[in-house]
Formats: sequence, C-alpha cells, structure tokens
Amino acid sequence: MTLAYPDRFYPVVDSLVLLVDLARTGVGTIQLRVKGLPEGQATALVREAVEAVAGLPVRLVVNDYWRAAIAGGAKHLHLGQEDLATADVAAIRAAGLTLGLSTHDEAELDTALAHRPDYIALGPIYPTTVKTMRFPPQGLERIRVWKQRIGAIPLVAIGGITLERAPDVYAAGADSIAVVTDVAGAADPVARAREWLALEPAGE
Repeated sequence: MTLAYPDRFYPVVDSLVLLVDLARTGVGTIQLRVKGLPEGQATALVREAVEAVAGLPVRLVVNDYWRAAIAGGAKHLHLGQEDLATADVAAIRAAGLTLGLSTHDEAELDTALAHRPDYIALGPIYPTTVKTMRFPPQGLERIRVWKQRIGAIPLVAIGGITLERAPDVYAAGADSIAVVTDVAGAADPVARAREWLALEPAGE
C-alpha cells in the first residue's frame, strides 16, 4: 500500500541540504524538525525550505512551528502534544494545512483524535537516543492496538526504527514509519534513503 500522505517512508531531518537531497532522491514526505528557534527565525526557515523544494514532488512537513508554517506558506504540519495544547487548530485548518499529531498513551490519543488529524504518530516504538522520552518503548503490540482504534486514519510509527526492524513494524499495522537517526545519522543518508524506498512492507 502506498499512501498519498504521509508516504510509508517518512524521514525527519534538521538540515535544508539533506531535505533537498532526499526530495531529489524521490522521498515523498519529509519532516523538517529544528528545535529552539525564535518565531522570526522559524518563519524564515520555513520560507527557505518551501522555496528549496518548490517544483519537487515532496510534501514538506513543518514540526511544531505552526505560526511559522502558516506565515511561511507550508502545507503540512506536525505537532507534539505540548505544542498542540497551545496551538490554534482552527487557524491551522483555516490556512489549509494538514495536521499530524504525536501520541504516547491513551489520554494523548483521545486528545489527538478529538482534533480529527490527518495522521496519528505513535512512539517511541523502540529505545531511542534522539531525545529524552517521558514514555518507555511502546513495542509492536501497541501499534496493533492503536491501528485498531484509529481505523482509516494513517498510523505513523516512530522511535528507534531501523531498516532492519521496518518489516516487523509494517506487519504490526503501521502505515508509515518516521525515521530520524537511521537516515540522518547514516554515513550516506541518501544511499540509506534509497534502501528504505526499495523496501516493501510485509505482506506486499
């Protein structure tokens, strides 16, 4: 199955250079996640990113900076629960942005579903060193439970997922896998991305 949005392979990057390189490689959905920027810098970054991938067949997802996403002309947004709590979802929707939301437990899933998101992200599936997590690894069984609950809404699995683990994650019910370290931290991120693009989910 190939989703219109998000694609089943969904890298997360913090570099405009890598963003463009992956987009030119054929990656269909890429999240730009750069933490700790003031609003003005965030807006400038979003504008630069939107311009950088203009004309390329990629969906650029802005992480967290919803005001910058609107002002910078982005079309896709991802919010964590803390950012969701202070975001103006009505303004985000009025601007025509899609909205993906992170979840880690049942309460967060209930909150996310109330906003009728375009996808639900669940994580971390495996231990991850990308950031300190308040939640333990979710494991594959939680993917099955989440997918049963959300039905047709795309489920994005994230956290500690490598190419080698991907078949099990897809088989558990994930529609999409968001990848940070396994691509951005690779010796050759573009080559690693090509390996991901060549991977068929279990059952196909």
